[in-house]
Amino acid sequence: MTGLRARQKADRNRRILEAATALFRDAGYDSTRIEDIAERVGVSPGTLYNYYENKGDILVAAVSMEVEEVLESGKSIVEAPPKSALDALQALIDLYFDHSLVYFSKEMWRTAMAISIQQPESPFSRRYTELDARLCDQVSTLIQTLQMQGVIIPGIDAVAVGQMVFNNLNMMFIEYVKDDAMTLETLKDRVLRQNRPLVQLIGQPMI
Repeated sequence: MTGLRARQKADRNRRILEAATALFRDAGYDSTRIEDIAERVGVSPGTLYNYYENKGDILVAAVSMEVEEVLESGKSIVEAPPKSALDALQALIDLYFDHSLVYFSKEMWRTAMAISIQQPESPFSRRYTELDARLCDQVSTLIQTLQMQGVIIPGIDAVAVGQMVFNNLNMMFIEYVKDDAMTLETLKDRVLRQNRPLVQLIGQPMI
């Protein structure tokens, strides 16, 4: 019974997050009420408050759901990357960027980022930060995999390179969500341009 209750709770939590993100996207974060989310899920507002104290907690928790899905999807690229270092990096980064719009609009991302900065010690903000670190680790693992395959030159600090790549893509994503006019393709093109000279420096020369 304990396992069943845990699954039921996890399922209800996911339905809350999916309903909330749909409402935030359609009606706007500020206009959406806790009561609207509860009604969409088919639970009482009191039941929803058993999971979250406020809308901000729900939004930041939804970010964690998004990142967990991205991490899972990225595993296949890390385990069997394209043979080109640039292609491998871009495949993983494009996956991150593409998935970022599955649940969230730019306005939602801006709000979630602001909440996580304003309330860094909340359990949901801490979870968000932890998962962000795992994304960084996944990029570093990709660099390590490419190095073991002889695509990246030996002696390079693969973890540090992964951190550099992740920090840059993270900064560029922030620029993207700040600019309503910037398209996803523009974001991808800019990051690709920035990664190209890095790969030329660390890539194994072709024989």
